[in-house]
Amino acid sequence: MSTFETIVTTFRDYLWNAPMLLILFGTHLCFTLRSGFIQRRLPEGIRLSVGSAGRGGNQGTGAYQALATALAATIGTGNIIGISTAIALGGPGAVFWCWLTGLFGIATCYAECFLSVKYRQRNADGSTCGGPMYVLEKGMGRRGLAVLFSLFTIAASLGVGSSVQAHAIRTAVEQQTAVSPQLIGIWTGVLAGLVIVGGSRQIARVCTWLVPVMGLLYLGGCLCLIWMNRALLPETISVIVRSAFSGQAAAGGVAGRAVMTGIRIGVSRGLFTGEAGLGSIPMAAATSETTDPMRQGLISMTGPFWDTVVLCAVTGIAFVGCMRKDPASYAGAAPEEMCFRAFSSLPLAGSLLLSVCLTLFAFATILGWNVYGTCAVRYLFGEAGIRGYQLLYMMFTYFGAVLSMDLVWNLSDVLNALMALPNLLCLWMLQKEVKYGKLTDG
Repeated sequence: MSTFETIVTTFRDYLWNAPMLLILFGTHLCFTLRSGFIQRRLPEGIRLSVGSAGRGGNQGTGAYQALATALAATIGTGNIIGISTAIALGGPGAVFWCWLTGLFGIATCYAECFLSVKYRQRNADGSTCGGPMYVLEKGMGRRGLAVLFSLFTIAASLGVGSSVQAHAIRTAVEQQTAVSPQLIGIWTGVLAGLVIVGGSRQIARVCTWLVPVMGLLYLGGCLCLIWMNRALLPETISVIVRSAFSGQAAAGGVAGRAVMTGIRIGVSRGLFTGEAGLGSIPMAAATSETTDPMRQGLISMTGPFWDTVVLCAVTGIAFVGCMRKDPASYAGAAPEEMCFRAFSSLPLAGSLLLSVCLTLFAFATILGWNVYGTCAVRYLFGEAGIRGYQLLYMMFTYFGAVLSMDLVWNLSDVLNALMALPNLLCLWMLQKEVKYGKLTDG
């Protein structure tokens, strides 16, 4: 296994080098400028998403349900363990680059969701499906690239969506009690399967109530940490920004890294947690019954805002603040344990609170990413391949619970990059088709 891990790590470092960072960030910047900084329309997108809450037709999902499904997939381990490992490996400056990736990625998210709704197709049962694979085939006439993207999506769903999240659940449970990783993997797969067998509509219904509950619970814990360390808040923000350009360390025991390492880790984690440019969020957007691509684009682009711009920023500030306050507590700590040490400083059951939040986040992501994998399987094999894929997906929750942490994260970075490349090419080729006008019906 060590040889395989070395190969994966080498491939990850090759993919997440300067060219990939420039392509991804260049795409975000391009669509930000082409749209006239569409991020300024976030209040409108939030208003539309709240206004569509609870609306869902008989044949598809409502706009808010589609957003909740996407948020379930994006709000996960990247917001908690992903940020703590980013700080450990890339320094506190990685938080800045993760946040910046999310901010500019909002424009890319709008564009890819617009195209996905425009080129989606209607299924036999009246529901809709879409995503970059349909845009690549119908918009660009590139069937081969569409097949490639679909294969990468299936692989990523088994890694990012299933294995990574099962490993996070294992980490959370082991912080509270001694349970066999094999047992954790089995139970996670069984519980997820009970929801997954109901299809995307049932997943959307579960995510509609699960996402706000888990989000508010975790956000409350982070805000408490920030309040407890409020005297260090200016210093915390300062060290995050300075470290982004100098590689300054967060605390004793958190080694400072080269600026390029912080950028690489921050941008890759920003893509992992926010998924803007990855091509996943558009697959959830395409299931919405909203007929206006601009409207769904505005609603869907609030996903990276809540996930990366808000949650990841709050997480980073909370964790770095705790490290600055008590550096000795983090000396020699494993990257995935740092978040638990931070929450342990809460006056009441902080570690238990984080374990509950991490378990809910990871479980929701398992559900959300199953929607993406199912979309890719449906494109390649039709309805006949879905049951087999669902069984394979549940099996990978077991594998994720017993694999090493480094291998799980490195695989997720590789699969994210492979998924993003054909999607980014599609966006560049079809950028003139994306519209940014005013909505006619408010």
